[in-house]
Amino acid sequence: MRLPFRVGAIAPAVLVFVALAGAATADVQAQNQLERAPQVAGDQSDESEIRFVPGEVVQEMPAAIESESFAPMPANRGSLSEMVASTDTSAELSDEMLCLAQAVYFEARGESLSGQLAVAQVVINRAESGRFASSYCGVVTQPSQFSFVRGGRIPSANVGSAAWNRAAAIALIAHEGLWRSEAGDALYFHASHVSPDWARARNTRATIERHVFYR
Repeated sequence: MRLPFRVGAIAPAVLVFVALAGAATADVQAQNQLERAPQVAGDQSDESEIRFVPGEVVQEMPAAIESESFAPMPANRGSLSEMVASTDTSAELSDEMLCLAQAVYFEARGESLSGQLAVAQVVINRAESGRFASSYCGVVTQPSQFSFVRGGRIPSANVGSAAWNRAAAIALIAHEGLWRSEAGDALYFHASHVSPDWARARNTRATIERHVFYR
């Protein structure tokens, strides 16, 4: 039987078909490789392009870090005298705040505001330490601790005077922890012109005018 066309004419057509099929396969493989390749920010042109922000980026803190246990100590800003001047002392003080203000008044009313704050800080530290009474009045009236106390009683201050208003303001500021005292965690102090034996076993925290503070 005789074929209607020659076998030799088939070869070019087959080669063209194979070439086209191979090209299509190569295109599919290249597309698959592109889809699997990692995206590079510089190669993207759509809205998902990574952009660099020139300003500072503030990230919200986790709730655990914002807890009070991680809260920093208050930083001293402005001046202590400005804070004292802006503190309202017109309201009647509670018994506890009255004892704290009296300790400041009788122990350090003639000293600088820093010295007065340090005395208040010692009273507060004692009340919180577990080694002394747990109240300001208990700390101040403890026998043989504060020289102005007589028979467990605190004398009357000149309420309404400028010195009293400063002492009351210092007591309020110290109680609220609004100003960091140089005395730090001190639990003891004495006048600088004396040298008590107990001071040798204590660590000095600060010397502020006429008082030395210890832990």
